Amino acid sequence: MKELVLSQEEISAIVKDLANKLEAELRSEEKPPVFLCVMKGAMPFYSDLVKEIELDILCDYIQLSSYEGGLSSTGRVSMEKDLGENLDGRTVIIVEDIVDSGLSMAFLKDHINSRFKPKRILICALFDKICARTNGVKVDFCGKELHEAKFLVGYGLDYRQLLRNVPYVFVPDEKELAYWDSLDSGH
Repeated sequence: MKELVLSQEEISAIVKDLANKLEAELRSEEKPPVFLCVMKGAMPFYSDLVKEIELDILCDYIQLSSYEGGLSSTGRVSMEKDLGENLDGRTVIIVEDIVDSGLSMAFLKDHINSRFKPKRILICALFDKICARTNGVKVDFCGKELHEAKFLVGYGLDYRQLLRNVPYVFVPDEKELAYWDSLDSGH
């Protein structure tokens, strides 16, 4: 491990803080808001976050892809699994593990607005990688801002679909990457 970015304890504190802020923001909603998990990466964060929300909410899932295995984005976003809830007239909270270029979030907001008439769309991300933003996407609720381009794994963030189950977030070293590459050689 090159660097520990967030420990389990830090993640837990961030989740509780974000849940409190979201509750304050959503308390006066007429219809239960929809918390939308962007799979697969946001699953651990989403699961922990919605357990802390003490409001009536709806849960839904969507799966987007802009990475192919390794370290960098393809620059193209594709939809692997669409959402199921009717979002008309509801506040939608997109829950994401990390927002970097903003391409996936722009794609998802456009997709939602083209199919539904949501009251509003908010973005809640564990990480806001501001240094990588290529568009005007704004993260409304952020656990931690990143001002350096670091490759992160753990707590949903993967390398070749591995490490999503690690309960903390870290920057891997070259030896770890080489080892994980060797595990993937059968594909």
